[in-house]
Amino acid sequence: MSGLFDLTGKTALVTGANTGLGQAIAVGLAGAGADIVAVGRSAPDETGQMVAAAGRKLRAIPADLSSIAPIGAVMAEAGPIDILVNNAGIIRRADSADFTEADWDAVMDTNLKVAFFLSQAAARGWIAAGRGGKIIQVASMLSFQGGLRVPSYTASKSGLAGLTKALANEWAPKGINVNAIAPGYFVTNNTEGLRADETRSRQILERIPAGRWGTPDDLAGVAVFLASRASDYMHGSVVAVDGGWLAR
Repeated sequence: MSGLFDLTGKTALVTGANTGLGQAIAVGLAGAGADIVAVGRSAPDETGQMVAAAGRKLRAIPADLSSIAPIGAVMAEAGPIDILVNNAGIIRRADSADFTEADWDAVMDTNLKVAFFLSQAAARGWIAAGRGGKIIQVASMLSFQGGLRVPSYTASKSGLAGLTKALANEWAPKGINVNAIAPGYFVTNNTEGLRADETRSRQILERIPAGRWGTPDDLAGVAVFLASRASDYMHGSVVAVDGGWLAR
């Protein structure tokens, strides 16, 4: 059974792997045997140390994923990959009546547009080589719900859930699995403001059956599953990892 989850000999490209959820996913994949290509603006030094401790290699490719401009160069430098994790994302908070076009575009470009074109680039390589691959999108609870004061984030993550299904429809016959993880309320930089708000934090915790905020490590197992042959018959799924939030 353990062989189902073995990623030995695989290479995973993970965006935003320098901290938080992306770091935990990269380290989890390395623990299952994958080498890591980490793409992002910040040097993933700590992640590299953790990957090395797992006995695998990490190669960092610096890139600003606020636009699709660097994608061609990133994919060329990365070389052949087996797994793509589209984790990089940003959030902007403001009342919808006051939300700016600049904040709308910044979030949509990073969270949705770049994720699509990275997925396209990976899939093109696999199709040309006549082999399959694994794409994991990092969605959100706001792929299912509306949220408050985050219209572009909600739109981008809802779009990412739909994109996951659309790409699965086209690429499943080619042996490419496209699925998504939808984290609930996790301890990350994006939720720092919510956790600092005592009232809002209490309201959130009261709804989570598990009774706690998620930690990045809570995503590692699901990421390994979706990257491995254990999930070969999963296409277009959006897997909630939310402490029971959606069940409440």
